[in-house]
Amino acid sequence: MSESRSGGAEPGSEEFQDSLFQKDADRVYGELLARVGEAAPRPRLAPTRRAVELLGDPQRSYPIVHITGTNGKTSTSRMIESILRAYGLRTGLMTSPHLVRVNERIVIDGRPISNEALVANWEDIRPYLEMVDAELREADEEPLTFFEALTVLAFASFADAPVDVAVIEVGMGGEWDSTNVGDGQVAVFTPIALDHTARLGRTVAEIARTKSGIVKPAAAVVSASQSAEALAELQRAAGLSEASLAVEGSGFSLLGTTVAVGGQLIDVQGVAGRYEGLFLPLYGDHQAHNAAVAIAAVESFLGAGTRPLDPEVLAEGLATATSPGRLQLIGTEPTILVDAAHNPHGASALAQAIECYFHFDRVVCVLGVLGDKDAAGIVAALEPVVECFVVTKSSSERAVAPETLAEVVARIAGADRVSVEPSSGEAIEQARELAEESPRGAVLVTGSITLVGEAMGLALDGGWKG
Repeated sequence: MSESRSGGAEPGSEEFQDSLFQKDADRVYGELLARVGEAAPRPRLAPTRRAVELLGDPQRSYPIVHITGTNGKTSTSRMIESILRAYGLRTGLMTSPHLVRVNERIVIDGRPISNEALVANWEDIRPYLEMVDAELREADEEPLTFFEALTVLAFASFADAPVDVAVIEVGMGGEWDSTNVGDGQVAVFTPIALDHTARLGRTVAEIARTKSGIVKPAAAVVSASQSAEALAELQRAAGLSEASLAVEGSGFSLLGTTVAVGGQLIDVQGVAGRYEGLFLPLYGDHQAHNAAVAIAAVESFLGAGTRPLDPEVLAEGLATATSPGRLQLIGTEPTILVDAAHNPHGASALAQAIECYFHFDRVVCVLGVLGDKDAAGIVAALEPVVECFVVTKSSSERAVAPETLAEVVARIAGADRVSVEPSSGEAIEQARELAEESPRGAVLVTGSITLVGEAMGLALDGGWKG
């Protein structure tokens, strides 16, 4: 997907100033893309650690809230950041992957890093990255990967800003993820399920063991409700690190949620306080649970879990939280929603949210899945709320061929409920036509983060009303 965005920004405005550095920002992104991609992470920490050491360990210049899990990492990260910013702290936020622009991955004080700052920080760190690349080649190892270099860039950018606290989302796993060169004062775990099994482990316990590697000595550990096998691994890691552990259900809990216009009202019993009637502008019970985890994480960070949060500040932080690409409206007439669900667990949460929060009489799903994902599990989770599927593929090299994906859909939902359109843009147009046949029809684009990003890019380019 293109990194460039044209626009009619007024001369002298921030948008116009930022546009002056667009070509340089595109060059930086191109240099990152020239490295080994995120689809093939290297289970190693030494190269990233060497790079940040050469830079003077920028990741040690601010406290860190470190987040891992299988689903809900980005939404929970964004809620934590939003609450901390409501408290007046200058925040850094690193999430992945991006949907439209790479700047989205490095957020400073609630805004994606400017092209100017992105380029300036890259130029500052590039000589040191090249030094590490040379050392790695001399040792017959691969140079720094895309994500390793990006992690160094994020840590350096936050130190340059500077920020008061950084909320860092793990790229994959935990123990050997390059973000783990930072030491989180709070380690946060969203629900852990099977995903990336070829790299993280074949069982939930093995995956949880890898993810538990972000727990550092004397840290505060906050976890969503977990399966028995995942929880056992987190308890083991916390015990070995002499870390505290607060788990949803016993240490804190979601007391209730009520559907509201534009989202939901939630009641939460936190680690230190009880909070009622909080407006959350996100849909789905899973987002309410994510919010409970976020509140417990902020309580653990600000007051070591001993002081309740200020109700008004908390309400402001949650009410202004956003999570792009997560059940997000990007078009109207008909309604077009995108959701980044890319595994069965995420697809089940999506299906439940569609049923509870919307009243569509027909849902047409534009579906694209990557090759290392459980396509059958995703389709089985969505099938009860979807009338028909238009299968397609994103621009990712890992995307499953539409014809192959159509066979999976036909086997589960029936051949009469699936059609094929290789172009994602044309697939959305076809889905719009099908949805418009019903008074309350809707289009749902899901199954792949890259597909969702392309849909959002089309919407930004004026593809649909909304």
